[in-house]
Amino acid sequence: MHTTVFRILSLSLIIGVAGCASDDPNRQAKIGAGVGAVAGAIIGHQISHGSGKWIGAAVGALAGGAVGHYMDKQQQEFEQALRKEQEAHQLEIERLKDDTLKLSLDSEVSFDFNKAEIKPAFRPSLDKLADVLLKYDRTVVHVVGHTDSVGSEAYNQQLSERRARAVVDYLASRGVPYDRLRSEGRGESEPRATNATEAGRQLNRRVEIYVKPVVEGQEQKAYESPRY
Repeated sequence: MHTTVFRILSLSLIIGVAGCASDDPNRQAKIGAGVGAVAGAIIGHQISHGSGKWIGAAVGALAGGAVGHYMDKQQQEFEQALRKEQEAHQLEIERLKDDTLKLSLDSEVSFDFNKAEIKPAFRPSLDKLADVLLKYDRTVVHVVGHTDSVGSEAYNQQLSERRARAVVDYLASRGVPYDRLRSEGRGESEPRATNATEAGRQLNRRVEIYVKPVVEGQEQKAYESPRY
């Protein structure tokens, strides 16, 4: 099965390259796009979309010794690109013990109350985030939605899922491949603070983005739901 898919994709790439005229000024860009498309298709084929688990050999995985440096550079670029948002307390960036990067988005800034549509004013921030994710493509991106405890548990669960999905869809619209994106909602089950005060409830209303490195020999871990 894998061999057949690879042959079909390779043939498609050869045909596509042959179709680029030698004097086409955009020939190199087109070839690069074709290679990227084929690589993305192969990677996508290696992932079970039912479970989100890795089921084949890694393409572009990081060697264990290179992970720290790779994530250092990515963190620095996130911090540079999103400095204004951090200074305005709209977004936090944290490095976790396994080199995962955690970005916490303030829901008050990114969503209207009880809504799952991203505010137009916050889209430029997500554009910058997407640009860095595209540059550092040896990662899997998990978007997790959270709410406060106001309203029913079932409603909050659905709202958190819709908000996480909205962020995933937006990042995908900016070019981040869906195969690298995962979304889930945890409703009111993981509060950061008390729900007895408005200040606490505001902290609990958030979307968290976990950027997990794909490590050679441990690829499946990158696709596992983040639990810290």
